[in-house]
Amino acid sequence: MDNVDTARSSPGQYPSQSALDDEFFSATLPGRTTASAVHVDGSKVAYWTYEPVTITPLTRTILVIHGFRGDHHGLLRVADHLPDMRIIMPDLPAFGSSEPFARDEHSVERYGKFISGFMAALGLDEKTVLLGHSFGSIVASHFAAANPGAIYPLILINPIAAPALEGPKGIMTKLAVLYYQVSAKLPRTLGLAVLRNRVIVRIMSITMAKTKDKSLRRFIHGQHDAYFSAFADRKSLLESFKASVSGHVAQVAEELTFPVLLIAGEKDEIATLPNQYKLMQRLPAAKLEVIPDVGHLIHYETPVPAAEAIRTFLEEHPA
Repeated sequence: MDNVDTARSSPGQYPSQSALDDEFFSATLPGRTTASAVHVDGSKVAYWTYEPVTITPLTRTILVIHGFRGDHHGLLRVADHLPDMRIIMPDLPAFGSSEPFARDEHSVERYGKFISGFMAALGLDEKTVLLGHSFGSIVASHFAAANPGAIYPLILINPIAAPALEGPKGIMTKLAVLYYQVSAKLPRTLGLAVLRNRVIVRIMSITMAKTKDKSLRRFIHGQHDAYFSAFADRKSLLESFKASVSGHVAQVAEELTFPVLLIAGEKDEIATLPNQYKLMQRLPAAKLEVIPDVGHLIHYETPVPAAEAIRTFLEEHPA
């Protein structure tokens, strides 16, 4: 691997140790963690590797693509409950600790090209499992469709199954587009203040969280407060948002001819359950796992059943 910087994390140096709560993460997670960086197409990309605690014949390497405005922290609870897997989670370019693309627009197609470059830099082969959450489901599915044989199989959590600008949520999506457009045109300091406004972030967090567990809700809000505003700049954020609302998994459904696991939330208001069933019917070899009493935050609220569904699926579809 060329141009890769690696640092083993210790409990005192773990990148997100200040945000970790013993109630929501295992004691083994810091010891599994290696923080690294690699240059892909001229941009420095930060990524984290979670080595398996126990290696079994079923141990796989899973490449995880996070959602819009998130970073690798969002999928940590799922990774924590897969101690028999090797999990690699980059911060997508322009989010978290990764630099934006040097010259290109932050589109679904460009993020797919990033996956190709990232896999090549790390020497990841066609046995790699690809997992995408929310916006990451769009990026992962389009990449898999455009690069047959590059990964196997595909796992999508809270997949964006239908156009965001259509249906009952279309008006809200269009308002969100306006929000990002206006924020991008305001003077820099004011625009960033609007985008990183804690009240707006908290409203979003409250709306998506479905759990009635007060402690878990506090944890979720804390995660969003800490990481939801860790984007590189307004331009790349607006480009990424436009990509997130213009693309969806159904656009490439018929091209995904290999096994695909859909993990959906029963109460998801962004990626609704009826659209998940429609998507499953269009996929040639799909399995749909519906987790009850959760919405778009499966990765925070119900990581255990999500991890169990992933493990079972990989047992059914070995490398």
